[in-house]
Amino acid sequence: MKQAGFPLGILLLFWVSYVTDFSLILLIKGGALSGTDTYQSLVNKTFGFPGYILLSVLQFLYPFIAMISYNIIAGDTLSKVFQRIPGVDPENVFIGRHFIIGLSTVTFTLPLSLYRNIAKLGKVSLISTGLTTLILGIVMARAISLGPHIPKTEDAWVFAKPNAIQAVGVMSFAFICHHNSFLVYSSLEEPTVAKWSRLIHMSIVISVFICIFFATCGYLTFTGFTQGDLFENYCRNDDLVTFGRFCYGVTVILTYPMECFVTREVIANVFFGGNLSSVFHIVVTVMVITVATLVSLLIDCLGIVLELNGVLCATPLIFIIPSACYLKLSEEPRTHSDKIMSYVMLPIGAAVMVFGFVMAITNPQDCTHGQEMFYCFPDNFSLTNTSESHIQQTTQLSILNISIFQ
Repeated sequence: MKQAGFPLGILLLFWVSYVTDFSLILLIKGGALSGTDTYQSLVNKTFGFPGYILLSVLQFLYPFIAMISYNIIAGDTLSKVFQRIPGVDPENVFIGRHFIIGLSTVTFTLPLSLYRNIAKLGKVSLISTGLTTLILGIVMARAISLGPHIPKTEDAWVFAKPNAIQAVGVMSFAFICHHNSFLVYSSLEEPTVAKWSRLIHMSIVISVFICIFFATCGYLTFTGFTQGDLFENYCRNDDLVTFGRFCYGVTVILTYPMECFVTREVIANVFFGGNLSSVFHIVVTVMVITVATLVSLLIDCLGIVLELNGVLCATPLIFIIPSACYLKLSEEPRTHSDKIMSYVMLPIGAAVMVFGFVMAITNPQDCTHGQEMFYCFPDNFSLTNTSESHIQQTTQLSILNISIFQ
């Protein structure tokens, strides 16, 4: 919403969700037409070895970078949670983001990622979904209690902003699940295209409304001050948000193994003929997670990670490759609705990919990682402990702060 403009951002969110829904079904239709059961084998049969290698690179990079972003989120959010424990020194190395990333990796993400069957993560995914709903409630509550006290930026309500293409990249990152769609499809009882279509429609509708509620409540609260990681906007002494941070950290930790499954499958298909022995299964998993963890320790700004992964990896996986495969495999007439939509998606995906990358590099998001926002300081605001049901503003913003931040 910050990058696109609030009204245009809502419209783009609906559009990206529709394209995601369409392309996920198109992908499985392509698999049925080609008699393949993985994304890689579909592209290999359609475009040969060069297409197979390109898809393998994208299908590895997207979940791998997502793993890095999940580590960043876990480190950022949980470190602030532990800092709120009474008697704990905020400078203690054992509650720093680096230690927390390492600890969560060894304790949770690595053991969960060592499962061989993705269906084993079903209960974990259910817990993650429940926590997401809880977090949404906290963000909505703070939009009501905190939002009126945060000054709005001058361009808060313009229809569109120049960085709308970057916003499409972030939205693509949020919605993409094409890289593990065949894994999930094969885990269904009696998988069919019709059953898959019903599942996708229901999932996308739920997801888009959750995203709209998050985006609307977050943007209405902070407008132009919104960070790539929304929880970076809230003050550290907010106890309700601290609980939300804890739920958020747990959610991304539980989501992490889904991405690791895909990276491991890509490596298995490219280098091991699709099958990993028990020993290589462990070795590959440990190596992938170790590299992702090391990279996440070096990067602490989430916004640029989301944008680049969205435009470079998610966009071709959503817009370009499913459409290209279907157009080549399908014998339907050119006037068929699926083919018309596929023809539209190809150039749009290419434009988002190219211009989104250029804009992400030339106009990077501001990142205030680890810093308290200006409205959290006593000189500007004095916020009651959030055990109370609302936040009271006890002093007005100084003339200086108004001139700087508006």
